[in-house]
Amino acid sequence: MTGHADGSSKAGKNAILASVRRDLKRNATRKARESGRTFFKEEVTLYGVTAARLRTVSKKHFKTIEHLPKKDILALCEDLWQAKYLEEGFIACEWSYAIRKSYIPADFKVFERWVHRYVNNWASCDSLCNHTVGTLIEMYPEFLPKLKTWALSRNRWVRRASAVSLIVPARKGLFLKEILEIADILLEDKDDMAQTGYGWMLKVASKPHLQEVFDYVQRNKAVMPRTALRYAIELMPADMRRAAMARERE
Repeated sequence: MTGHADGSSKAGKNAILASVRRDLKRNATRKARESGRTFFKEEVTLYGVTAARLRTVSKKHFKTIEHLPKKDILALCEDLWQAKYLEEGFIACEWSYAIRKSYIPADFKVFERWVHRYVNNWASCDSLCNHTVGTLIEMYPEFLPKLKTWALSRNRWVRRASAVSLIVPARKGLFLKEILEIADILLEDKDDMAQTGYGWMLKVASKPHLQEVFDYVQRNKAVMPRTALRYAIELMPADMRRAAMARERE
């Protein structure tokens, strides 16, 4: 497809999606499909496109739609999510992040719907939340309380999303109070995806806030699952890691 695509009409939208899907099929291989499935415990639907080729396809097609109004780009993203292919969800994440300069508070509802409705594996969760959701939260911190409600969800991916949405802000030293509050909610979660999610969040937060995160781990290590604990202390100095891993004497 060359030139500017018209995504405002149904026919134009369908033509864009058909072009993306042709490219995905053209770049798919059985080897990549079989290899991709080994990264997931749950069933995922894959074309079988390597990460490098997938980014190339995403960028190529974004150039044809970047002139469109934001609502049309988000509508295309919604259609990509609905297809339930991992690669199409990834492109939806890339495109929604590419228009981040135009985010407004009302977009939170759109992204929240995607988290609840479409995210069903760790890769989709992390791709959407690390950048798209995380950036919106950074721009509009009034939505931080929403993440705490996500942490209470019955849906494992929504609980993971509550933590991984703060990865990029955590890297910048932001929102430590809320990070520790979300860690509190997820502290004894039995699900490994929630454990690795909040452990990762604490690990990233430990770089700008080493002492605070270490103190948090020390206070909670008796009940913190080992998976979360190991993630949380990964970037800490060796002496702190040893102290965190030491079991209290009976």
